[in-house]
Amino acid sequence: MRLTLVLNSQDDIVLPLHYNYTIQSFLYRHVSPELGKFLHDFGFTVGKRRFKMFTFSRLNGKYRILGDKIKFYPPVSLTISSPLDRFISELGNTLVRENKLELVKNKIYVESIIVHSEPEIKDEIKIKMLSPVVVYSTLATPDGKKKTYYYSPYEREFVDLIDKNLRKKYEAFYKKKPRARKLKLKIKGKPKEKVIIYRGTIIKGWMGIFVLNGNRKLLKLSYYSGLGSKNSQGFGMFEVME
Repeated sequence: MRLTLVLNSQDDIVLPLHYNYTIQSFLYRHVSPELGKFLHDFGFTVGKRRFKMFTFSRLNGKYRILGDKIKFYPPVSLTISSPLDRFISELGNTLVRENKLELVKNKIYVESIIVHSEPEIKDEIKIKMLSPVVVYSTLATPDGKKKTYYYSPYEREFVDLIDKNLRKKYEAFYKKKPRARKLKLKIKGKPKEKVIIYRGTIIKGWMGIFVLNGNRKLLKLSYYSGLGSKNSQGFGMFEVME
């Protein structure tokens, strides 16, 4: 399922410039403790990999950057998506019931909730990123230390790692390996690199328009769970373009 929250306030909404963790925490607080603990501590596993199976967009609305803060002029919208319907249902029901919400000391309320119908997902879809897609590897340096390398869409490893990541998500969620041809990706226009700080860690991702070609079951899963890595931290959400 996928829904968009329209959030309003009587005052401007002031958040940290890098607000991904703030939004993630807000979402966890508004599902049941049982589900929140399961997703946060365990998730869906395959081997040593764990997937939370949800993602969210950037906040959309008028804003102004003030140093290390960002001021939004409400209303603002936030889209959340998950192949786990329970997560979206609990979130929507909880937020509808609560009249007074708080987001980093900002008093907000849900003006409306939009539940999205599923778009037509074929073997080839044109997508627009709603939050940066992140692709990375952890490499060993000559001195034995570990280094995180973030790939760009212009590197072959970018689509290869997205494909491997998506197959593992499918196996973790559905408990079976997908039988699908390898994912292909084409770049449309000029993607823009975004650098986000999440709890003190620098994460690099890409906004832009891409064409994905692959198995529609895997593409459908990527629509709901996110493309690439770190989805539950607010990365990899996209919309399907007509």
